[in-house]
Amino acid sequence: MIAAVGLGALIGILLGLLGGGGSILAVPALVYGAGLSLAAAVPTSLLVVGISSATALLPRLRAGLGQWRIAGIVGGTGAVAAFAGAAVNRLLDPRLVLAGFAVLMVVAGWRMLGDTDDSGGDCALPGGGINWRGCLPKSIAAGLGVGFLTGLFGVGGGFLIIPALVLLLGLSMPAAVATSLVIIVVNSAAGFAAHAGDAAINYRIAAAFTLAAIIGSLAAGRIATRLPTRRLQRAFAWLVIAIAAFVAVQAIVNPVTA
Repeated sequence: MIAAVGLGALIGILLGLLGGGGSILAVPALVYGAGLSLAAAVPTSLLVVGISSATALLPRLRAGLGQWRIAGIVGGTGAVAAFAGAAVNRLLDPRLVLAGFAVLMVVAGWRMLGDTDDSGGDCALPGGGINWRGCLPKSIAAGLGVGFLTGLFGVGGGFLIIPALVLLLGLSMPAAVATSLVIIVVNSAAGFAAHAGDAAINYRIAAAFTLAAIIGSLAAGRIATRLPTRRLQRAFAWLVIAIAAFVAVQAIVNPVTA
C-alpha cells in the first residue's frame, strides 16, 4: 500500500508538470510496485490516469488553454481504437505485451529527447484558427494510433500525443498540454471500459493510488508554469528509458501472470 501511494504521487506529479507521461509508468508501477497481475494493472492504471488527468485539466480550463475540437476528434477516434487494442491485448502473451511496452517506452523517451518546434504543423494558421483541410486527417490518424496503444498497453497516451500535437499538428506547448489531458481522459475511459471485465480490480489499492496521484497532480500543476518545461521533459525522457530497461529485464527473467 505504501508503494502504491508513493508511485501514485509520482505519476500525478508528472501529469501535473508535463500534462502527460505519468501514464506510461502506471502499468509497471502497479505490476512491480503494488504486486498486481498485468490483467488487473491495465484497467487500474487507466482508472488512475483518467481521474488524475481530469484533475490536472481543471486549472488549465480556467486559463482558457486547449483546442477542444481537436481534442474531440483525436479523443473520439481514439476511444473507438482503444477497443481494438484491448482485443489484441487478450490474444497476446503477457510477456510479449510487456516487451512491446518496453520498446514503446524507449521510442517515446528517445523522441522526447529531441528538440521540439511548435512553429509549424497543419493545424496552426499565422493569424490564429485552424487549417482543417490539413489538420483533420492528421488528427484522425493521431487519434487512431494513440487510442489503439491505449487499449493494447493500458496507457493514457500523453507521452505520444503531446509530441504529435506539437510536431504534427503545430499546437503551442501550453495548448498541447491542455488538449492532451482532455484526450487522455477520453482514451482512459474507453480503455477502462474495454478492459473492465478482464480481472477483478483491487479498489483499495486503486483508491490509494488515485488519491495520491490527484494530490500530486494538483501540487505539481501549481508550480508547472514556473519550471523549465524542456529540462523536465528531458529528465522524464531518461526516466522513461530507464524504466523501459527494467520492464524488459523483468519480462525476461520474472514474467508476470495474465
